[in-house]
Amino acid sequence: MTVQSVLKNKIRFENNSAFKPDAYVYILSSTSKPAKRAELKKIAAQHAYLQPLNDDKRTVSFIGKNGAVWILQNAEIKKGSHQGLLDESVYAWFRDQAGSLVANFKSQQFLKIEFNLGNAGTEILRACVIGMELASYNFLNSYNQLDLNYPVINLVLKNKLDKKLLEKFQIEATSIQLARHLVNLPPNEINPETIEKLFKKELKFPTSVKVDVWDEKKLIAEKMNLLLAVGKGSETPARMIHIKYRPKTKSTKKPIAFVGKGITFDTGGLDIKPSSGMRLMKKDMGGAASVIGLAFWAIHSNYERACDFYLALAENSVDAKSMRPSDLYRSRAGFLVEIDNTDAEGRLVLADVMDVAATKRGADEPEIIIDIATLTGAIKVALGSEVAGLFTNNDQLAQQLQAAGQASGEPNWRMPLVQKYFSAMSSNFADFKNSADGFGGAITAALFLEKFCGGKKWAHLDVYCWNDKPTGALTFAGGSGQPVQSMIAWLKSQK
Repeated sequence: MTVQSVLKNKIRFENNSAFKPDAYVYILSSTSKPAKRAELKKIAAQHAYLQPLNDDKRTVSFIGKNGAVWILQNAEIKKGSHQGLLDESVYAWFRDQAGSLVANFKSQQFLKIEFNLGNAGTEILRACVIGMELASYNFLNSYNQLDLNYPVINLVLKNKLDKKLLEKFQIEATSIQLARHLVNLPPNEINPETIEKLFKKELKFPTSVKVDVWDEKKLIAEKMNLLLAVGKGSETPARMIHIKYRPKTKSTKKPIAFVGKGITFDTGGLDIKPSSGMRLMKKDMGGAASVIGLAFWAIHSNYERACDFYLALAENSVDAKSMRPSDLYRSRAGFLVEIDNTDAEGRLVLADVMDVAATKRGADEPEIIIDIATLTGAIKVALGSEVAGLFTNNDQLAQQLQAAGQASGEPNWRMPLVQKYFSAMSSNFADFKNSADGFGGAITAALFLEKFCGGKKWAHLDVYCWNDKPTGALTFAGGSGQPVQSMIAWLKSQK
C-alpha cells in the first residue's frame, strides 16, 4: 500500500508572462450584467471572435484565433427554501466547473493553460485550485505510482501569485485526495495492520504529533470488547489509532475530538450481506479515511486549535471466531450490549473509541466529539448519496455544521434524535441491543452512539463517502472524500 503518489503529484501553477498557452480560461467574478457584458466583449475581441457571447450562460466556450477558450461566469446565488442550506455555494460552483475543465484539457491534450482570474478574490482562486486538483486524480495512475503529465496552469492574476497561499490550497486538496485514495485501495491491501504501517512509514507526521496505536493486547486491557468483537473473525485484529495534535499556538479552547469508523471490509459477519450489498464494502472505512485526511490538513496547515483524531479499525469477517447474534459484550463504558445483528458493527467500534475520547480529563478533555461513519443504508434512502445525515445533541453545533456543509458544497441535513425510538433496542438480557428491526434505522443507530458521548457536545455524520459516477470536480468515480471539505470549513470557524 502506498499513498506517496497522491501526496506528491500536484498540478504545477506558474505566473509566467512568457508562457505560450494551448487554451485559455477566464473567470468573471462580477455578478453585474453590464460589467459581464463589457468583459465578454473584451475577451471576444482579444481572440478575434465575432459572435456575441451569452452573459446569461454561466459557462461559455468558443474557438478563437489563439485556441480554445472557456469562460466561467459568477452568478448571484439566490436563497431557495430550507434557509438556503441546500443551495449551491459560489465556492462549490467554481470548484466543480474548474475541475470539469481538466477532463477537456486531458482529452484535447492541452498541456499549457492560461488561467485568467481577473478581479476574482481568494475564495474563487481557492475553489478553482482545489477543483482542478481533485479532477486530476485517477486511482490507477496513483496506484501504479506513475509520474503524471499534468497541465501547467499559468495563473494570470491582478496581483503577484502568492506561493504560500497556493500551497495552502493544495494542502487542502491533498487531504481530500488522501481520503479518496484510502477508500479506493483494495481490501486485500488495506486492513487495521497496514493502516498502522501507513502512519509509521508513509505519512510521517512531525515528531510533535503523537501517534498512539492500541493493539489487541492494549484493547483487551482497556476492556474495549465491542471493538474486539467486531474484529474477532479477521486474521488482522482490531486496532485503535489516536493522532494527538497540539499546535504551538496557545489556544484557550478545549480540544475537538474526531472519531472515524474504519471497517476496512464489511462482509456483514454471520448476518452476511448479499453479494450486491457487499460489492463496495471497502468503502466502509470512509469515516476513518476522512478523519485521516482531516488530520493531514490540520497538521500541515498548522491549524491553531488542539485536535484529537481517533480511528476505530476492524475488519468484519466471517469465521468460526466471529461474533454471533445473541452474544453479550460489555463495552468500555460499562454498558452490556447484546448483538442483535452482526452487520450493525460500525456503531460497536465507534462506541468503544468514543468512550476513550469522552473520558479524557484535564487539558485533553474535549469540548466537542464528532464521529464520522458510513453507518446506515437507511440514511441514503432518506437523503440520497450526496447529503449526509447529521445527528447532534446541540443546536448551535447543528447550525454551524450545516452552514459549513452548504459553503463547501458538501451538504448535510439535521435528523431528529427521537428518544422514544431507543426502546426498539431494549433487551431482556442486556442493557440494550446493537440494532433494531423496522423503520428509523439511521435514528436508532445515532441513539446508540449518543450513549457513548459522555454528555459532551456531540455530532454524528452518517455519510456515503462514495461517488457512483463522475460529477463536477470528481471526474473519477469511487471514494469522494466526503466530508473532509465541510469539516475543514467548520474547523476554520472554530479557531
